[in-house]
Amino acid sequence: MAAERGARRLFSTSSLWLYCLLLLFGRPAPGAAAARSGSPPQSAGASIRTFTPFYFLVEPVDTLSVRGSSVILNCSAYSEPSPKIEWKKDGTFLNLVSDDRRQLLPDGSLFISNVVHSKHNKPDEGYYQCVATVDSLGTIVSRTAKLTVAGLPRFTSQPEPSSVYAGNSAILNCEVNADLVPFVRWEQNRQPLLLDDRVIKLPGGTLVISNVTEGDGGLYRCIIESGGPPKYSDEAELKVLPDPEETLNLVFLKQPSSLVRVIGQSTVLPCVASGLPAPAMRWMKNEETLDTEGSERLVLLAGGSLEISDITEDDAGTYFCIADNGNETIEAQAELTIQAQPEFLKQPANIYAHESMDIVFECEVTGKPTPTVKWVKNGDMVIPSDYFKIVKEHNLQVLGLVKSDEGFYQCIAENDVGNAQAGAQLIILEHDVAIPTLPPTSLTSATTDHLAPATTGPLPSAPRDVVASLVSTRFIKLTWRTPASDPHGDNLTYSVFYTKEGIARERVENTSRPGEMQVTIQNLMPATVYVFRVVAQNKHGFGESSAPLRVETQPEVQLPGPAPNIRAYATSPTSITVTWETPLSGNGEIQNYKLYYMEKGTDKEQDVDISSHSYTLNGLKKYTEYSFRVVAYNKHGPGVSTQDVAVRTLSDVPSAAPQNLSLEVRNSKSIMIHWQPPSPATQNGQITGYKIRYRKASRKSDVTETLVTGTQLSQLIEGLDRGTEYNFRVAALTVNGTGPATDWLSTETFESDLDETRVPEVPSSLHVRPLVTSIVVSWTPPENQNIVVRGYAIGYGIGSPHAQTIKVDYKQRYYTIENLDPSSHYVITLKAFNNVGEGIPLYESAVTRPHTVPDPTPMMPPVGVQASILSHDTIRITWADNSLPKHQKITDSRYYTVRWKTNIPANTKYKNANATTLSYLVTGLKPNTLYEFSVMVTKGRRSSTWSMTAHGTTFELVPTSPPKDVTVVSKEGKPRTIIVNWQPPSEANGKITGYIIYYSTDVNAEIHDWVIEPVVGNRLTHQIQELTLDTPYYFKIQARNSKGMGPMSEAVQFRTPKADSSDKMPNDQASGSSGKGSRLPDLGSDYKPPMSGSNSPHGSPTSPLDSNMLLVIIVSVGVITIVVVVIIAVFCTRRTTSHQKKKRAACKSVNGSHKYKGNSKDVKPPDLWIHHERLELKPIDKSPDPNPIMTDTPIPRNSQDITPVDNSMDSNIHQRRNSYRGHESEDSMSTLAGRRGMRPKMMMPFDSQPPQQSVRNTPSTDTMPASSSQTCCTDHQDPEGATSSSYLASSQEEDSGQSLPTAHVRPSHPLKSFAVPAVPPPGPPTYDPALPSTPLLSQQALNHHIHSVKTASIGTLGRSRPPMPVVVPSAPEVQETTRMLEDSESSYEPDELTKEMAHLEGLMKDLNAITTA
Repeated sequence: MAAERGARRLFSTSSLWLYCLLLLFGRPAPGAAAARSGSPPQSAGASIRTFTPFYFLVEPVDTLSVRGSSVILNCSAYSEPSPKIEWKKDGTFLNLVSDDRRQLLPDGSLFISNVVHSKHNKPDEGYYQCVATVDSLGTIVSRTAKLTVAGLPRFTSQPEPSSVYAGNSAILNCEVNADLVPFVRWEQNRQPLLLDDRVIKLPGGTLVISNVTEGDGGLYRCIIESGGPPKYSDEAELKVLPDPEETLNLVFLKQPSSLVRVIGQSTVLPCVASGLPAPAMRWMKNEETLDTEGSERLVLLAGGSLEISDITEDDAGTYFCIADNGNETIEAQAELTIQAQPEFLKQPANIYAHESMDIVFECEVTGKPTPTVKWVKNGDMVIPSDYFKIVKEHNLQVLGLVKSDEGFYQCIAENDVGNAQAGAQLIILEHDVAIPTLPPTSLTSATTDHLAPATTGPLPSAPRDVVASLVSTRFIKLTWRTPASDPHGDNLTYSVFYTKEGIARERVENTSRPGEMQVTIQNLMPATVYVFRVVAQNKHGFGESSAPLRVETQPEVQLPGPAPNIRAYATSPTSITVTWETPLSGNGEIQNYKLYYMEKGTDKEQDVDISSHSYTLNGLKKYTEYSFRVVAYNKHGPGVSTQDVAVRTLSDVPSAAPQNLSLEVRNSKSIMIHWQPPSPATQNGQITGYKIRYRKASRKSDVTETLVTGTQLSQLIEGLDRGTEYNFRVAALTVNGTGPATDWLSTETFESDLDETRVPEVPSSLHVRPLVTSIVVSWTPPENQNIVVRGYAIGYGIGSPHAQTIKVDYKQRYYTIENLDPSSHYVITLKAFNNVGEGIPLYESAVTRPHTVPDPTPMMPPVGVQASILSHDTIRITWADNSLPKHQKITDSRYYTVRWKTNIPANTKYKNANATTLSYLVTGLKPNTLYEFSVMVTKGRRSSTWSMTAHGTTFELVPTSPPKDVTVVSKEGKPRTIIVNWQPPSEANGKITGYIIYYSTDVNAEIHDWVIEPVVGNRLTHQIQELTLDTPYYFKIQARNSKGMGPMSEAVQFRTPKADSSDKMPNDQASGSSGKGSRLPDLGSDYKPPMSGSNSPHGSPTSPLDSNMLLVIIVSVGVITIVVVVIIAVFCTRRTTSHQKKKRAACKSVNGSHKYKGNSKDVKPPDLWIHHERLELKPIDKSPDPNPIMTDTPIPRNSQDITPVDNSMDSNIHQRRNSYRGHESEDSMSTLAGRRGMRPKMMMPFDSQPPQQSVRNTPSTDTMPASSSQTCCTDHQDPEGATSSSYLASSQEEDSGQSLPTAHVRPSHPLKSFAVPAVPPPGPPTYDPALPSTPLLSQQALNHHIHSVKTASIGTLGRSRPPMPVVVPSAPEVQETTRMLEDSESSYEPDELTKEMAHLEGLMKDLNAITTA
């Protein structure tokens, strides 16, 4: 039997899982659909092509050659396999096969023999480029090299006869083209001239001879030797004259000229002067003297020229050549401009990509002038288009990749100085091959989602209902629904592929986050048809594509084009006139124009509306540059703006005087004047000089004027009178005139020329007067008045006088040191100084006074603190600040402090954070936790109190820890029943709404093969019965809350005990079949009830009687049964008529019970069984029932004998029932069958299983009340032939849908089983169809006290019966109780019950009389 039951249970379980598998996997997988569509997924382990090294080892360089010579342009490239080398000249490939003079060397270099060059035929001169090609990879090109062939010998200037005084310098001109300079040499008297430190040749070919001697005289000529016959210049005689012993004015024989040179080159700034005495030459750069003796790069050549080698960018500037012979000084200047060849700051990087992606090759270059950048793909120029764009000046963006885009891309930078190239390789992978990790700069933001590697598994189907929800001129918004294969789609990302209709190149745009089902495609063209398709992607890869969607963008509004021929010119120092013409594409009538203008260096643009084609702006700043642009308007709005044009207003006289005028007395006859230019905004033009006016203070009308040209900012005025006061003022000059002058500034010349060969002596006294934040310093001058004092230096600091120094005029006798710290000890020093240096210091110290500041008044606390819950760990706190203006804009340095805490546990400390805005995002909180928040504001030293608190509870989160302390124990006396105990998760993250217990005999089984037991959330223990003996079981528990399921606990092993004597009685009797109205089968007369004193299988307590007592009871029962049968037979023949009336009344009561629906609580039929319990079951009531009420499962069970519960018991009966059931545990039990709600109900024959230990209290909606009424109204015969009342038949055929838990009671007294007609059972409860029954109803009822009513059948008089069922209902909640009482139907009317009571009492008297006899 056990084997058969196990087989049936296994069959049912297998059938159930087979059904579930068909539901889950009955439809074809997305991958299968993809395979049918012709795109079978490839292996994730597909090989990835690697980047191939392909680069130039040597590139050609600029070369200078001469006619008839041979030239080699070097080039060598590296690759595996070896590349094919070709050459281009001026952008055209050379045919080297048929060329006699040009040939390709084995390393790839180009050899040109016998260079051809003439005035009208220059076939070899030009730009050469080396091209390397590998057929399977691509093509790269080298930098461009210029081959220059020296021209025909020609002189631009020739030497002329000259004379020079001995000791002076001489020059002989011989100017040729720059490319011929290397081929120029000089001869003296037809002999080669040897060059040395005294005789040099300048870069242009000019000969310079310094410190001329008599031997330098003679005939000179220059020769050009450039490969052909030499070219001779005219001969010129140089005469050397004797020293005339008189002075000669200085003159420049050769002045420097502005030059442009490249970094790394060398140059010579020529400068040769002549005069007597012979001048000394020196150089200055930007007003700084150059040290040519201590520098390795700067060399002073013969005659005074300056040679600069290895030029750097710092060498740029203005150079001054100064010739000075002691009597006279002359100077000349030249500008040196430095250029730099292009250099790469960032070279393009190799890129892996998929088709339809967008990529960017990055290229950053530097150079001077700024290089231009062009891109080459496989040797061909990339022409910018809709799909190839130059972005950020130098970067190449390729949109919508196709397979043909593979190859080598090169960034070529070029400026006036040279060019350079750098390249990278693009490899396009198949879609199912993951992109290897590369620097993120190689992909645009629209394609970075493709970097995730794919795994094998089912792919999503095509997204559904792709529509264009918004169509504009330049963008389209697409929306769609999730694929049918994944209706939730929370983990899906989507790629939108789109292209212009008729173009094969697709572009892709990805959604920004998983689950998002819309995307906006930007930068489209107006009135253009685009084709869109959407592909979903999961962790396994791309799925099916949606059907193409054809959408046309809106046509753009016809706006005016730019106004042509915009011009701007200054008409005065404060006005500019701008003119333009009507736009060529006006697209309708032009309504007006808007002129925008902006001052250079600012970002504020102003505008003015104009209806004509010209406008004059007045009130502009003088000599200031402005930019202008014009926008035409028609009825549709503004059109295209013109390009900016810039113009500067005319200059004017300065509007302000020079600044910082100062006077310095040098001696008794001279005063030095210093000043600074006017502020730039007031110069109104280029300052060309300054006008100095001075006069004696006593004769103000006699003004002397001195003019200073250039940018000089000082002037020494000499020839003044001794001891005389003079007034000075300075005015700035522009080409327009003289600006305002400074105020008159006075100083006095010395009475006599004081001594300035030594420093001044120590000041005679020093006094200090400290204040809170300042110290007043006063002093007297040194006692020795014969030494010049030009000023005083005051040093001060805390503890040291050397922290800061202030210099004041020599006339000043006091000074206030400001911005000091209160209550601080300062050391002060005073020194007199002159041009020789500073004198001896005088020291003093002082302590500043303390600063008493009243305590700042507190600020008002923030108000309106609100906590907005954003997630399970994030809350946003916002507030308002009444001390701010109405717009709540923070303009000062205040900040806010937010604090928060939770009261669980009670001693939690506050956490704080600072914010500078009126909100703060608090993160890292615990889920489902109440927090309180408050805010305070701080500004400087002022702070507010804490604001009123705001509270917020974070959202729940799925449990992040499993239930803990899981234990499994066997139930005492029931080895096939175990009790599982546990504790809630430590991280529940919300209210636990339930638990799921998984158990299996195989710990390694898949989790969906484990048996599931659901338990409500307020339970921490559960009983599981019907387990196999001597079998190891593994248990796991999982908690759930409103957010979902938490993790499972570790598996706990438990082995059920072996079978013992108490387990031999039937333990698997089913409580009923799942069919409606089924009759319980008879057990047969050979059934032997258990004789042991253990508890009955269903938990009914038995009297603790010994075996002798049981034997007496059995004999007594047999005797009484025989007597009762005889009496009943007699009684029934005498009272047949009365009994039929009672039966008809019972039938009427059942069939008409609807009349009393809802009032059954008012009917109190007498229950003699309760009185019998009071008399006979007192010892039993004290015995606790070890079998508690059990947890419901979805499978209802039928009891053998179901006795109704009297809902109208009086209060003392309720108390007795509560007391009787009070010792029962609230553990729940269930059977092995039906652990999951998805399992079907199983039909189990009654005789195939012993009585069940577990009984379900599950309401069933399948119950039909007709079975009860039909049985009641039919004369029923007991199957065993024993006479029974109609109640017995009714109770045996009662539908199990009443779902009342039952327990069997063995009769322990003859009177207990006495056949007295019992109260007929009520009809099955009728449930509202709108409220289907669920197992939760009985689970909730487990918290209440449980009543039990024990019944016995009259059939026990004739034969041994199994234990009688005891009704153990679960008291539902108050609302459920009320509803059930109202829905129950009364079986008896009050008058019928009264008659029945009288009949029963008479029967009892007869029985007592017979027993006594």
